[in-house]
Amino acid sequence: VQLQASGGGLVQAGVSLRLSCAASARTLNSYTVGWFRQAPGKEREFVAAISRTGLTTYYADSIKGRFTISRDNAKNTVYLQMNSLKPEDTAVYYCAGRVGSANLRPHEYDYWGQGTQVTVSS
Repeated sequence: VQLQASGGGLVQAGVSLRLSCAASARTLNSYTVGWFRQAPGKEREFVAAISRTGLTTYYADSIKGRFTISRDNAKNTVYLQMNSLKPEDTAVYYCAGRVGSANLRPHEYDYWGQGTQVTVSS
């Protein structure tokens, strides 16, 4: 499956953005989907993940309460709603898919989108 992330941009602190992860084929409901981010000079880190059905979600402590992951399998899309953005949220955001259950480790994901840049100014 091919994934494409979109929705990034340059925003001021405190505002919201919604990222989308669209799949190339009507098979996204076969995959657990995770969002990861990578800031310059830092390792790629887990942000959030959602089970195939959408019934179970997982969040990194750093964004818990501000970000919400959701999916619409009919539209073959997973979303990351990001509220109250902070400068430390600045990074390239990637969506990724795996056949198994949710996992926090990037190397456990088999399919990756190209990333979308989120820049939050103070």
